[in-house]
Amino acid sequence: MSVIEHIRRYDAELTAIRCDIHANPELGLEEHRTADLVARTLESYGIEVHRGIGKTGVVGVLRSGNGPAVIGLRADMDALPISEQTGRPYASQNPGRMHACGHDGHTTMLLGAARYLAETRNFNGTVNFIFQPGEEGCGGALAMLADGLFERFPCDAVFGMHNWPGMPIGQYGIRAGTFLAGGAFFDIEIKGKGSHGAKPEMGVDPVLTACHVTAALQSIVSRNVKPADTAVVSVTKFAGGDAYNVIPQTARLGGTVRAFRRDVLELAETRMRAIAEGVAMSFGATAKLDFRVIFAPLMNSAEHTQALADTAAEIVGEANVDRRTAPLSGSEDFSFMLEKVPGAYILLGNGDSADPHNPTYDFNDAVTPYGASVYARLIEREMPRGAS
Repeated sequence: MSVIEHIRRYDAELTAIRCDIHANPELGLEEHRTADLVARTLESYGIEVHRGIGKTGVVGVLRSGNGPAVIGLRADMDALPISEQTGRPYASQNPGRMHACGHDGHTTMLLGAARYLAETRNFNGTVNFIFQPGEEGCGGALAMLADGLFERFPCDAVFGMHNWPGMPIGQYGIRAGTFLAGGAFFDIEIKGKGSHGAKPEMGVDPVLTACHVTAALQSIVSRNVKPADTAVVSVTKFAGGDAYNVIPQTARLGGTVRAFRRDVLELAETRMRAIAEGVAMSFGATAKLDFRVIFAPLMNSAEHTQALADTAAEIVGEANVDRRTAPLSGSEDFSFMLEKVPGAYILLGNGDSADPHNPTYDFNDAVTPYGASVYARLIEREMPRGAS
């Protein structure tokens, strides 16, 4: 029996787990119920469990044979602050919170792989099952690393994956080198001088200043970033004023920057500060920038990309594995783990579903065996039983 056929025997149980997690979503670093469910499930499989790593992270450790090799497999657990609109019977019971990115499915896939490996023990070495909190810009990967993740649970390599809407179920996408963009969040506070709305000459308008700063920030990509490089600067938040007849004292901007190299992120920060401060000064206002790198660019090692792609090809055939998927402007904080330990990250098709971060998105349970089997078979291939 193949690995995927074996894992399909768990379909009903895994779907029930996924729907339970989906119905009870928790935001980043608050995944207490989810972490407890994961820990109890791993323990039921006979896997050694460590809780509270990076606040709500969980690590399961499974050993087989006496091989020295150690591989980490990682899934994220957190939900998003979105009100669900799927109408599913297992829809979110927590208002304003939703698994709109498929982390409920990612967690379930890794549990499926853990169950299979615990039952078969067809490998020689150690597997660390890493269930990470707070991926959605909450610093969960960094929290686990700061809590000594790889010192307490050393890994020779670490692997992760993400579902991908629009890609057919049973297909995978991956590439060596830079795969996902690094990302930063920023806030700009502009201080002017409040006045009556009918007497603008008596004040310094921070709203007008903020509008000009917003427009000028777009020059970073068009005039400062090399055409051969890629960057995105998006102002996604704008707040200023509370009354119709009052020019406020302050206005605030917020948004995100994405780039495929850290030095481009640094360039964007430098130019953003100069633009905000310079434009504000020209209006008689001041500006203060808070720029935070939330995601590093995600880099797949060539060796581990091939191992993961070869494993996927063994399961679904080479024609269903795109080894040269174009780099994506989305971000993933698994990148911080890959900065510490080499490894690779792969996409797997979620079929015809809404995009992530959409209130109608739902993880496709038919995907679960494909994700779980890639993880499980990768362990068997990389740490074969009988190998020294």
